[in-house]
Amino acid sequence: MKRTDVISWDEYFMGLAHLSALRSKDPNTQVGACIVDNNKHVVSIGYNGMPFGCDDDEYAWDREGDLLDTKYPYVVHAELNAILNASRSLRDCTIYVSLFPCNECAKAIIQAGIKELVYEDDKYDGIDTNIASKRMLKDAGIKMRKLNERLEIKLIKSHE
Repeated sequence: MKRTDVISWDEYFMGLAHLSALRSKDPNTQVGACIVDNNKHVVSIGYNGMPFGCDDDEYAWDREGDLLDTKYPYVVHAELNAILNASRSLRDCTIYVSLFPCNECAKAIIQAGIKELVYEDDKYDGIDTNIASKRMLKDAGIKMRKLNERLEIKLIKSHE
C-alpha cells in the first residue's frame, strides 16, 4: 500500500522556497522563491542576497540609518534572483514566495509573464508598496493565492 501522508505540490514548492531562503545572509529577513511550470517542473529558485561580485561582508545588512548604510539599495530580492536565474521563458509559470513581493518584484513578475503568485506571509499588507504590488498584479491578471497555513520545515543537520 502506498503512503498517503505525502505533502501537497504547494507544500513541496513552498518548501523549496524556504530551503532557498536558508542561503540568505540577511540577519532579519530571509526570503525564498521557487518558479515552476505547468508540468510541475522547477524552472528556477532564488533568495535575497547581494549581487554577484559584491562581497556580502563589505555591504551593510542594517535596516535603519542613512540609505547607503542599509541593505536596501544593494540586496537583490528572492523573486528577482529567481527570475534572473532562469534559463528559459517564465511565461505562464507559477512563482512560490515565502513573503508577498514588493512593488519592484511585482513589476518583474509581470514582465516575466508569470501567471500565478503563491505566497505565505503578507506582513507588509496595507503599506503603500504592498498596495501598489497588489494593484499591479491584479490589473495584469496575475492570480494571487495565499497559503492558509505557514509551512514548517524541519531540517535535520548532522553534527559530526
